[in-house]
Amino acid sequence: MSHNLTLAQNHAFDLGRTLMVPVILFQAESEFGVMVSSEYDGDQDAIVHEYDPWCPAH
Repeated sequence: MSHNLTLAQNHAFDLGRTLMVPVILFQAESEFGVMVSSEYDGDQDAIVHEYDPWCPAH
């Protein structure tokens, strides 16, 4: 977990590209976390962004 959004975004992007699986960046209270999308079963409103290494950047 990280309190810094920019740091969490960078780690999420790197993790998705390293594992080559979609990952979710989510916010829990005042912290940000990252996990594999297929394992996320939390609140959909907590999702900040989904990083999919198979889709081109927007």
